[in-house]
Amino acid sequence: MAYKTGDREQKTFLPPVIDDYVSREDPVRVYDTFVNALDFQELGIPIEQCRAGAHEYYPREMLKLFIYGYSYGIRSSRKLERACHHNLSFIWLTGGLKPDYRTISRFRSKHKKAINKVLKQCVRMCIELDLIEGNTLFVDGSAFRGNASIKNTWTKERCEKRLKKVDDEIDRLLEEAERIDQVEENQESLIKIKEELQDKEELEKKIKEIAATLKELSRRSHNTTDSGCVKVKSRQGTHAGYNVQIVVDKKHGLIVHGEASSRSQDANQFSEQVTKASSALGKKPEIVSSDSGYHSLEDLEKVDEDITIVMPSQKQAQKEHGHSLGEFDKERFRHDPDKDEYICPAGKRLKYIRHNNVKGSKQYKAKGSECRGCRHFGVCTKSRNGRTVSRLDQEELMEQLESIYQSPEGQEIYKLRGQKAELPFGHMKRNLGAGQFMLRGRAKANAEVSILSTCFNISRMITLIGIPTLILKLNGA
Repeated sequence: MAYKTGDREQKTFLPPVIDDYVSREDPVRVYDTFVNALDFQELGIPIEQCRAGAHEYYPREMLKLFIYGYSYGIRSSRKLERACHHNLSFIWLTGGLKPDYRTISRFRSKHKKAINKVLKQCVRMCIELDLIEGNTLFVDGSAFRGNASIKNTWTKERCEKRLKKVDDEIDRLLEEAERIDQVEENQESLIKIKEELQDKEELEKKIKEIAATLKELSRRSHNTTDSGCVKVKSRQGTHAGYNVQIVVDKKHGLIVHGEASSRSQDANQFSEQVTKASSALGKKPEIVSSDSGYHSLEDLEKVDEDITIVMPSQKQAQKEHGHSLGEFDKERFRHDPDKDEYICPAGKRLKYIRHNNVKGSKQYKAKGSECRGCRHFGVCTKSRNGRTVSRLDQEELMEQLESIYQSPEGQEIYKLRGQKAELPFGHMKRNLGAGQFMLRGRAKANAEVSILSTCFNISRMITLIGIPTLILKLNGA
């Protein structure tokens, strides 16, 4: 049996024309056509045909390099430089150009705001191709690590604890310096202590600055390496990172909006995401769905009344996870809107007594004598003054949301949410290896989210339409 071997001295290896390096149905041609179809004036990257001065790389070619590189999990500027030398599809994409990693890195940093707008134009293309309807949207969030260590994340408690420790060390050094000054003449020891004292005073100054920043920004934590990072929790533990928010369309699961949030929790972000998604679509959606992590009645009140929200309450979510209601939980009590009273499971009435302005709720209380004489006394309540329940100011909204979620239509939509909204995160983290941001700062993290979301959309477009047809449609044919 003969072996196949290569011959480095062969006369012909690559085609004489770079355009023949890849086939006509190679995915790289889609990325090339997609970037050519972008409006660079709208992105904020003006392309001047004739200009004086030193030559620079064509912005379209540089953006092609980034989007195509991210689509295959190549995000480092040094790895992108290497790909331009050794990977045929990258050589074809750039037309044989070989920018160094500094040029690549500077372009990404300089045009982060423009890159952040790429997703919006991608969504517009998807609408024109009838791939996005915008009628039903799904909102979801996921923790992404930042390019910073959790050790550099400071909280108010950590600042206070560290300041106390530094103050104690400064007091100790001052006492030591005074003792040496009085008893000994060893100048070297005294100088060493004074240098150490100066270091501690500088550290104290930095910690106080961090504490002042926390107070000024009204944030629970601050990372000194990346100020946009917050504490995020994932299956791998607690890290410094961002809470990435995406809004996905129901029809084909394409991403409508994506951003890196500096808030560790999903709560109070729902209305903001709906507003930004509506702006990207150019219209309001009819239905928006998310999980119970976004359930905040104050925030949900901000959503337009014309939009139907499909979202379980915290108790509905707990019930689905096996947490059953108790016999005398508040949900077992029935509200009588005509008399504004609650009726307990035993038929006793709880009357309105006061309004709690701090918590935004009404208080209802049963007669103590009726509760003490009830056979359920000691189980329902142990208070001799009678059982008390609260009704939120937005209780009607909550009941309405719970009713929508429990309806057959709501259940069907919520089931789709898990299929549509969680897929993009799996693609980004597993297929593209993008579970951690390469860049520091929220603006740069947003640019990365925009590229990753665009890569996901292009990948779906290729699957749905096919490479040749998609290229024709992007070219306006």
